Amino acid sequence: MANVAIACQGGGSHTAFTAGALQHLLAHDDHQIVALSGTSGGAICALLTWYGLHRSGPAEAARLLEGFWRANSASSFSEQLANGWLVGLAQLEGQVALPMVSPYAYPEVARATLTDLLGRQVDFGEVARLQQPPTDRRPLLLVGAVDVATGAHRAFSSWCGEITLNAILASAAVPPLFRAVHEAGSYYWDGLFSQNPPVRELPDADPEEIWVIRINPLARAREPTAIADIADRRNELSGNLSLEQELYFIRKVNQWAKRLGGRYRHIEVREIALDRDLDLASKLDRSAGFITQLQREGRQKAERFLAGLPR
Repeated sequence: MANVAIACQGGGSHTAFTAGALQHLLAHDDHQIVALSGTSGGAICALLTWYGLHRSGPAEAARLLEGFWRANSASSFSEQLANGWLVGLAQLEGQVALPMVSPYAYPEVARATLTDLLGRQVDFGEVARLQQPPTDRRPLLLVGAVDVATGAHRAFSSWCGEITLNAILASAAVPPLFRAVHEAGSYYWDGLFSQNPPVRELPDADPEEIWVIRINPLARAREPTAIADIADRRNELSGNLSLEQELYFIRKVNQWAKRLGGRYRHIEVREIALDRDLDLASKLDRSAGFITQLQREGRQKAERFLAGLPR
């Protein structure tokens, strides 16, 4: 049984794919999850998995993932109308001049909504207790965010007792939709700008493999020429920049391990990727059909991933 760390890239509603992939991985006991990391929507999926594993095991983690994404789906008529309006507005970006409004100019509706959704699945008082010693230190949870003032990367760690509601909200605080989130004397934005997701700290949990659930496509077949396509590709490249740097670090250490031997150990890196074309606006899409489809794709991709592992 391999010890694995799972890193969940952020990507708004697209991380419903991550939830589906995690649900399938949790249903199989031929690997041991020793660490999870995530940014933004990936951080939420990682948190729900970590919390469920600590509470009662894989089935609970899968249930929490299902519960969050069902609750997050736009199901009522008013929610569907609001969702359609928001996605339609996002699709117009770059095509027509749209007014930009600071998130500090109106109530924090997005933050309040996300806080409510998280609170339905997670007792953060229990999360605090789960991080108190004595602990078996398995699995580790890391949540990525960036300090707005200093630009410093921050990976909030469960081993240091740093996983709070604010830490999760900070990781998901995408400007200008969210205000910066104040936590531990600093204020933070989405980890997209720093570690998406944290990877370089995962070896602390002694995994034999790191499995990355990638949301933003690494490559595109054609040159983007329309303004909307250019915006989509720019977003994808931004989302992948930090991840590629993190993976480069792991692969470089693997090269050193091969040359030096001794106490240095190779860590295999594998990926489960959402590889179909989705535009930037769809990261805001909470329609039930879209969420369900992404979860189904995640489960299918994870099934093929496990089937392709060396025996």
